[in-house]
Amino acid sequence: MRAAPTPPSRLLRPERRITVFFLAQSMSVGVANGFAGIWFASQGLGAFEIGVLGAAPVLVLLLTGQAVGRLADRARDWRVVIIRGAVASAIFPLGLLFADSFAGVLVFWTLAVVSQWAIVPVADAAALRLSRRRGADFGAFRAWGTIGYLTALTSAGYALRWFGSQAFLPLFIGLSLFRGLAAFALPTLRAEDHVPAERPARLGTSLRPALLLPLIGWALIYATHLILNAFQGLLWLEQGLAPDTIGLLIALGAVAETVLFFAFKRFARRFSNRLLLITAGLVAVGRWLLLALAPGVAVLVGVQLLHALSYALGFLACANLIADETSEAVAAEAQSFSNVLEQAVAVPALILFGSLAGLYGSGAYVASAAIAGLGVLLIAASLRLARR
Repeated sequence: MRAAPTPPSRLLRPERRITVFFLAQSMSVGVANGFAGIWFASQGLGAFEIGVLGAAPVLVLLLTGQAVGRLADRARDWRVVIIRGAVASAIFPLGLLFADSFAGVLVFWTLAVVSQWAIVPVADAAALRLSRRRGADFGAFRAWGTIGYLTALTSAGYALRWFGSQAFLPLFIGLSLFRGLAAFALPTLRAEDHVPAERPARLGTSLRPALLLPLIGWALIYATHLILNAFQGLLWLEQGLAPDTIGLLIALGAVAETVLFFAFKRFARRFSNRLLLITAGLVAVGRWLLLALAPGVAVLVGVQLLHALSYALGFLACANLIADETSEAVAAEAQSFSNVLEQAVAVPALILFGSLAGLYGSGAYVASAAIAGLGVLLIAASLRLARR
């Protein structure tokens, strides 16, 4: 018997439209993270210039990220700012078609990346608040984002193998346009009776030590994952692992992350967000100490599976902690503040690890373990303050 067709009303449910947006939002990120450097090099740019292209968006986001969240909170609906950012991130990459100098690439690349990154915490905050009102699963939205990331990363890898580095820009532009279109399909994200306050709420009133300490603690733990992203492929290659093995190990971590995103609700019902953050931090410490020993592939499989706990569990626990301890009036700004804090901590952590890796190789992961351990201590300190 033929299955009955899915009613249009189900396809248009808010949860489905948000899922499509999260899927689209992560696809261009996967292509950029995997292959932007290759495209930059094909345009004749050197290592220093490529480094500037990586650092410039981070610097701009540190200066503007929280302001974007503040604007989103003061709008009638978070959807307005998400659409504007998504449209901007779809238009700016087109400038790369005409950029014929480093300065031109720097301007359009920075604008494209910042407009894309700035709306991520806004979308997270909006989707989390809506999922709580409707009884949906925010973790599932993030899981589909990871699926989109992996799909785009894998597909782009084949495209560049078949057509060369020049395939990168059409893919990046096309997926950026897809995100812009998906944003227009987003539902109303705030409660229908929401009216912007005449005197906007201030985030500073919510940032008491009991909340600020775990946010800083998670930023430290999160920074060690950015270190992993930046150096794991290079260090594994130096240890003698084949490139295809490295790719499979990275993909395994992403798969583990996806599974945890789907399963997070079960953890959230049983444990507090701070305890989940401490668990994530302790697992991270263990991961980095294992990596410092330069283990074989069998151990690395287990290390990559732990990514579900050290990253995915911590990310969702932090997002839910912010939602629990801040009002909806500052939801997007609070999530943006946490995002900016993560980036601010990551910059010096990456510089420190880079200098240590040059001297000690994989032994530099001991520093990552120390950074994550400090994060655990800060979160643990917040437990007593929270009880008070």
